[in-house]
Amino acid sequence: MANYRVQTPQRAYDAIVERGCIARIDEFLPARAGRIFVVTTSDVWGLHGDRVKKALGAREHQVLFFPGGEPRKRLAEVEALAEQMMEAGGDRGSLIVAFGGGIVTDVAGFLAAVFMRGIPVMQIATTLLAQVDAAVGGKTGVNLVAGKNLVGAFHQPLVVLIDPDVLHTLPEREYRAGLYEIIKCGVIRDAELFRVLADDRERVLAQDPKTVDAIIAGAVKIKAEVVTADEREGDLRRILNFGHTVGHALEAETGYTRFLHGEAVAFGMHAATTIAEISGRLSADDASAIHAVIRGYGPIPAVDGISAANLLARLGSDKKTVQGKVHFVLPVTIGEVAVVSGVAEAHVLEAIETALGQAVQA
Repeated sequence: MANYRVQTPQRAYDAIVERGCIARIDEFLPARAGRIFVVTTSDVWGLHGDRVKKALGAREHQVLFFPGGEPRKRLAEVEALAEQMMEAGGDRGSLIVAFGGGIVTDVAGFLAAVFMRGIPVMQIATTLLAQVDAAVGGKTGVNLVAGKNLVGAFHQPLVVLIDPDVLHTLPEREYRAGLYEIIKCGVIRDAELFRVLADDRERVLAQDPKTVDAIIAGAVKIKAEVVTADEREGDLRRILNFGHTVGHALEAETGYTRFLHGEAVAFGMHAATTIAEISGRLSADDASAIHAVIRGYGPIPAVDGISAANLLARLGSDKKTVQGKVHFVLPVTIGEVAVVSGVAEAHVLEAIETALGQAVQA
């Protein structure tokens, strides 16, 4: 078992990486918790719901089904879930268990943040992407037409349970999408984790338990350390956005229907790496190594019909844009990044065009 403590002014909690830890849900619930609402999707519940029901035992609970999918990650769905909670007798003593992938953890976490002005939430991540990123750190939210996660709240959970056993039910594409977030962690803060992904590709893709547990633990450790140092993205936490600036623009440009989040981040990491190289911040050798590892866990869906100029125009709507200046997280070496604003527009456009070409080649 790997256990990482997240310390924030709002709450201190554990992110636990352990096979079979879903069976321990009851250990982390308050003794006098009111009605428990499990927010999930029908497919996740069909695969793993029996384990949750068994773990909850005699605890009074109700399952609320979220339709799933990035296009449904909207305020209207949060309102619909809140109405169901009220109809079922939800009150300020209620508690939410978010049981699913990154979209579920974001939506259910936001629901917990705003229902009755805030109730507790437990995060149980069932996709690799959610396990290493979305479920840890308390960032919750929903999308607007203008962009991703533009309405949300910081709402730290009671605990995050990460059970790698559930990953065997993931489609291969979903699994690979999560690996891109682990690549991100290696680039921003852990060169050794990056080397594991570069050298042990076959074991990673075959889901060798020891290897998978190690890379998940490595990524969660980084997320826990960064969130503990900077809960609300005032400074250090911004490094977790490597690949997300252009990645979010790609998701919005394609209506959240073509790319999984991790795939969009992969595209964004290609672009950010190229910006770093052409602006003289990153060596050609390190840039080549980053591009190679990203491609090694591909491919991502086709990028045909996507305009580099349109993606560039969307960057101004990203939530990381401050006073009109787009901030990029750029690698300076493998294991270290810098947050940079004022990047020349020509460099950004060139990098996006290059990323579009790299995605086609992959």
